[in-house]
Amino acid sequence: MEPMTAEELERKKKKEEKAKEKEAKRLKALQKQEAAKLQAAQKASNVSKKSEKKVMKRGGEDENPQDYVDPATAGGEKKQLSSQMAKQYNPSLVEKSWYQWWENSGFFVADAKSSKPPFVVVLPPPNVTGALHIGHALTAAIQDTIVRWRRMSGYNTLWVPGMDHAGIATQACLLLMSPSIFIYSFFHFVDIWSIFSSDKVVVEKKIMRERKLTRHDIGRERFVSEVWKWKDEYGGTILDQERRLGASLDWSRECFTMDERRSKAVTEAFVRLHREGLIYRDYRLVNWDCVLRTAVSDIEVDHKDIKPRTMLEVPGYEFPVEFGVLTSFAYPLEGDLGEIVVATTRIETMLGDTAIAIHPEDRKYTHLHGKFAIHPFNGRKLQIICDDILVDKEFGTGAVKITPAHDPNDFEVGKRHNLEFINIFTDDGKINSNGGSEFEGMPRFKARAAVIEALRKKGLYRGAEDNEMSLGVCSRSNDVIEPLIKPQWYVNCTVMAKDALDVVFDDDKRKIEIIPKKYSAEWKRWMENIRDWCISRQLWWGHRIPAWYVTLEDDQLKEFGVYNDHWVAGRNEEEAQLQANKIFAGKKFHLAQDPDVLDTWFSSGLFPLSVLGWPEDTEDFREFYPTSVLETGHDIIFFWVARMVMLGMKLGGDVPFRKVYLHPMIRDAHGKKMSKSKGNVVDPLEVINGISLEGLQKRLEEGNLDPNELDLAKKQQVVDFPNGIAECGADALRFALVSYTAQAENINLDIQRVVGYRQWCNKLWNAVRFAMTKLGDDYTPSTDLVLETMPFSCRWILSVLNKAISKTVSSLDSYEFAEASTAVYYWWQFQLCDVFIEVIKPYFAGADPKFDSARSAARDTLWICLDNGLRLLHPFMPFVTEELWQRLPKTSGSCLKESIMISEYPSVTKKWTNETTESQMDLVEGIVRSLRSLRSQLSPNERHQRRPAFVVCRTDKSEIIKTYELEISTLASLSSLEVLGEYDTRLAECGLEVVNEEITVYLELRGALNTEAELEKLRKRREELQKQHENLKQMMSVAGYKQKVAEHRQNEDVAKLEKLMRELNVIEERASNLERVIAGGK
Repeated sequence: MEPMTAEELERKKKKEEKAKEKEAKRLKALQKQEAAKLQAAQKASNVSKKSEKKVMKRGGEDENPQDYVDPATAGGEKKQLSSQMAKQYNPSLVEKSWYQWWENSGFFVADAKSSKPPFVVVLPPPNVTGALHIGHALTAAIQDTIVRWRRMSGYNTLWVPGMDHAGIATQACLLLMSPSIFIYSFFHFVDIWSIFSSDKVVVEKKIMRERKLTRHDIGRERFVSEVWKWKDEYGGTILDQERRLGASLDWSRECFTMDERRSKAVTEAFVRLHREGLIYRDYRLVNWDCVLRTAVSDIEVDHKDIKPRTMLEVPGYEFPVEFGVLTSFAYPLEGDLGEIVVATTRIETMLGDTAIAIHPEDRKYTHLHGKFAIHPFNGRKLQIICDDILVDKEFGTGAVKITPAHDPNDFEVGKRHNLEFINIFTDDGKINSNGGSEFEGMPRFKARAAVIEALRKKGLYRGAEDNEMSLGVCSRSNDVIEPLIKPQWYVNCTVMAKDALDVVFDDDKRKIEIIPKKYSAEWKRWMENIRDWCISRQLWWGHRIPAWYVTLEDDQLKEFGVYNDHWVAGRNEEEAQLQANKIFAGKKFHLAQDPDVLDTWFSSGLFPLSVLGWPEDTEDFREFYPTSVLETGHDIIFFWVARMVMLGMKLGGDVPFRKVYLHPMIRDAHGKKMSKSKGNVVDPLEVINGISLEGLQKRLEEGNLDPNELDLAKKQQVVDFPNGIAECGADALRFALVSYTAQAENINLDIQRVVGYRQWCNKLWNAVRFAMTKLGDDYTPSTDLVLETMPFSCRWILSVLNKAISKTVSSLDSYEFAEASTAVYYWWQFQLCDVFIEVIKPYFAGADPKFDSARSAARDTLWICLDNGLRLLHPFMPFVTEELWQRLPKTSGSCLKESIMISEYPSVTKKWTNETTESQMDLVEGIVRSLRSLRSQLSPNERHQRRPAFVVCRTDKSEIIKTYELEISTLASLSSLEVLGEYDTRLAECGLEVVNEEITVYLELRGALNTEAELEKLRKRREELQKQHENLKQMMSVAGYKQKVAEHRQNEDVAKLEKLMRELNVIEERASNLERVIAGGK
């Protein structure tokens, strides 16, 4: 890694000092909080007589509440744990302190000199203005899971954090959200940030609105300076929030797309591509934002579907503007040929019309071929042109007005027919002189009404009707996008796109795998239909384009930028001067740098290169490029992923990553897109920390929602979160998000699922609490297991642990995160907690010598399970696993790791695998499930009574059942268990449940048997089995079955048929016995 620049060191120093102050305050507050809690607990203990009498299980001493409180931990030091585990899991207490210790210990830092294989991920750089949203949380959860797993698996992991300067977002934030405040600070020499807490804001806004000041009144230098000040003071909040999620990023390599090194990379990339002819300047149609006065990219344009006529608020307009209306009007034809009627949803653009298009085969207009219409406001002659590409002769009047300078389709028509391109708008959306003196200076949507009125006066207005349309709106400013012709810089993507296509699809050149595979088709569609990329923006905040315009002394036109061949690129002005001297040798000229900045996606597209030191040949670049995987949302596969691949291959000499994992988009629980305008956005910090319904609604009220939308959003919150959101913690949120990735396109996020995983954390907590009481204070773990002498349950849990490890690792390796999380969850929940921990409890119920060996083996197995299980779970839930793992007794030896996150990830131990034991436990669990089902049918006051149970077995498995009588009795809460013959009279007063065709279980009900109800249950089961039997038999008798169905499938069907018949026989026999009981009773 290269040393930091003086500027970067100074910023880092300030940041560290601020962090120390913050930590000192936090520690002081924490100590007060813990003291208050302890005082309250002690007071409650003194008051409660019950608490005074309560004794601890170990040692018989009185409980001391202080023993359950974690001592205060100084910032960055290893967390101090209480002497006794708290009785319940508390996410806020568990998740504090660990992260700072991990970071300070250097556990996140990658070593470019390491001999370990590298694994590299670049965090998609969030906007500097941003705050954590649920999409960021999903990205962090998935990436941290991958990175922690790889780190524990022996890789030299590098996860690079960074921030995007977010040109448009930042400038919009500072100028649109509070333009008057921002501008006021310049003219009154007031700290902009102190104003936000002032009561004078409303007055100041009014003053600035009346003065109508803009960023142009402020000046570029002062504006950019103030933005840098904002960035240094307040930017990057989101990266601190990533820490709250547990993201193990290498903060020593934190970068910013506009820091010195990244800026150098951007300049280098532009200059190289320009000199190769891949970057050029041209006049083309762009998405123009009249509020921000810049071109914006397609991803920054939201498309609103307008169906009926709709009134919308538009920035800069006092009253709403109507959209979704198709207005018809007539153009007079030259030579007394009458008129031709056209229609448009943007009537104001007729001021820039230069032609009228008809279909060449439309007979009603044959007489107009080559003729002209006359513009009613300026007398301009509009050629009648024939175009079979644009015009549908069956639609409307079959005639289309053509405005080449303000419509994408018309632009193409203009190029095909060599039409005049007339721009009628100023940069801020007013009509310019080309629109005529009658309308000049009018805002475009006021001009809309004025044009209609003027057409009425001339008798040319022909009416209006509703028209469904898609309206482009800037996501940053909420302004309606205006297509404008502007001179812009473009990247020629044709060849680079072909190369990017080949590395995904060409067998000989394939280097990138896209996951899920279905998005490869999306990649192909984009790459095969790619257009040149507009990379210039008319902003001040961003990388200024390193191109200078050369104005020659003998140029006929002196307007800046008028000649596209007069541009030179350079790494600085001196280099540009040298270039100009070569190109325009012997001529006198003047140089001026382009005032525009580069598209934010240009610097983001270089991110995998620039974060590793390119264009310098750094140690990081040599060791870590290409990176391993790019993980991001599928919605930016083109805007970011494709551009990184194109630029990485062109400039870095190789693809920037080997795999691309595209995660789903998060929607609300009802499947609706999350949007601030809808008020259904979920703040991950509110899920982590918890929030009341009142808090949720207050956040809505503080937003900018329309009153109607606010009312709807608040009502929906009452339905979705009647009690607010419970405190879930980062671990539960992470696990829920990762488990949701099975939903490929979209995630319908139900917060109750997160709450469920928070409750599951409590189960893990209690499992370790139980273990600590059984292991004892003096326990030393032993990993030298003698499997042959171990209890059945111990051999089984180790075998299924092997399977859980294998499934988790293989799923992580194939980026099937939902399957990986399911494998871990299933083992912990249904095998360790629900079975193993329950089944070993009899060993610890007393000091019976017959259980000495089993008790010892159970201790060792329990420790191994918890140690492996916590390490298996750690990448998904880093905080709770660290805390619980730190509490486990440690093995002796030099291999002991300081933290779970740098311990080895579990691997399969072959000798643990025992298929026979697993098969036998499957039988045990099947019997237990059936017995529990019988118990659940009892009345509530009888369900917890231990009762005798019996098993009727029709195969040689009766010995297995007898062998594991203790396990079955323990798990099913039985007083006893016997294997009986089918006709034993003791079965008559029992409830029955069929386990399978070979085994039936009976639970003694001691007079609680409702024979009529039992008989009805058997009748329903018989009907169900008979239906299955008939359906299967009918399927097997269909013509062609024996010829078309594979032999092994036919054998399976025969076996199913026999199984159904055996179970039917059991049901019939039991029903007959009950009927005899009923008859005898009568």
